[in-house]
Amino acid sequence: MSKNSKVLNLKDKISGNEVDLSLCNLTEVPVRELALFTKATVVDLSCNNITSLPPEFCNLTHLVKVDLSKNQLTCLPDDLGNLTSLQHLDLYNNKLTSLPVSFSQLRSLKWLDLKDNPLEPGLAKAAGDCLDEKQCKQCATKVLQHMRAIQDDVDRAREKRLLKEKEQEKKKEAKQREREAREKEARKREKAEEKEKRRKEYNAQVAAVAAREQQKKKSEEKKKKNGQAAADKKVVVESAPKPRHSLLGLMFKLLLLLLLGLAGVAAACRFTDLRKEALCMPVNVAVDDGLSWAKEQEGVVRQLVQNLSSAAKEFLESTQASKN
Repeated sequence: MSKNSKVLNLKDKISGNEVDLSLCNLTEVPVRELALFTKATVVDLSCNNITSLPPEFCNLTHLVKVDLSKNQLTCLPDDLGNLTSLQHLDLYNNKLTSLPVSFSQLRSLKWLDLKDNPLEPGLAKAAGDCLDEKQCKQCATKVLQHMRAIQDDVDRAREKRLLKEKEQEKKKEAKQREREAREKEARKREKAEEKEKRRKEYNAQVAAVAAREQQKKKSEEKKKKNGQAAADKKVVVESAPKPRHSLLGLMFKLLLLLLLGLAGVAAACRFTDLRKEALCMPVNVAVDDGLSWAKEQEGVVRQLVQNLSSAAKEFLESTQASKN
């Protein structure tokens, strides 16, 4: 059957504002066709084999009365609450166990029949028997209240879940910040350790250079001390004979002074007017005896003079060498 024939047949089912599709052996709701007739606010889909309503059925917001009794419905779409104009809903003799939470949004609903459905206990208690018009109206009121309570529980659960998720997100962010802080602190500590390591290496290098300089200085001082000690030792060794030369020179000087003194006394007693004095007489006698003895010992005297000359020359040379 073509789409046009379906539309034509649906037109045949319209009477005023009502579409009667009962006993049509339908397995699904012709939502597209119903959407074309927005003036049809009443739809009778009873006594068919419909097992579920498509989500698009919730877009038929112009519906006021819907009869879905004696079908095979096991559930209703989650967005059923979008049918805000719906006042009358017949779900008698289906296989429903629960209603969607959005059912609480059907604020215009005045009449509801849920009997002969395997409803869960809480919903069945709220629905009641639905044996007459009054009970069906009470059913609509009480089921709406029941579903609003469920909606509140769902909202609270959602808020609780959102709050929990928010708390978890905060904890996650806190952990992230803590981890970033630890990483930052670790990087800071690592940089400080690296800086301290470079500082220690620099100090070690400076200390090594200072130690080498100190060692070099000590070595130079040691060499200098050793050289000074060697020089002092050499000076000591070279100057060791000096006391002997000095003593000989002193003796020689004293001897010269003595000889000069004796010669002066002899000359005074012999060539001056003092020769007649009694004091000079022994001197003159001694001089004469000495001259006589000298003539006799001329060779000995010459040898003595040579020895004295050699001693004087050696003394002068040692004196000159000590000055240099």
